[in-house]
Amino acid sequence: MWGIAASIFLFPVPAVRHIGSTKVDTIQQAFGEAIKATRIKQHLTQDQLGALVGVQKAQISKIESGKSITYATIVKVFKALGATTASMDLGHLGRVVLW
Repeated sequence: MWGIAASIFLFPVPAVRHIGSTKVDTIQQAFGEAIKATRIKQHLTQDQLGALVGVQKAQISKIESGKSITYATIVKVFKALGATTASMDLGHLGRVVLW
């Protein structure tokens, strides 16, 4: 479940036991889902979010599907959505502040 409190976004990452691309794919999908859910909650289209971020709709679609996500992209997109701070919930490992 995604939660928003003030301007702080919390990202729960699904528990992953394998090391390798499967883990990375799962984390990227979690970020993509969070971005999509936040965009929809703010009543933005992919075109509108793309304009805020400075990319085309196709790039937003890739990001939301968990493809083409880098840390820089995550920061850029969530700042465009109004996030001033962000953290990622790593379950039993604790929470990590992203920015």
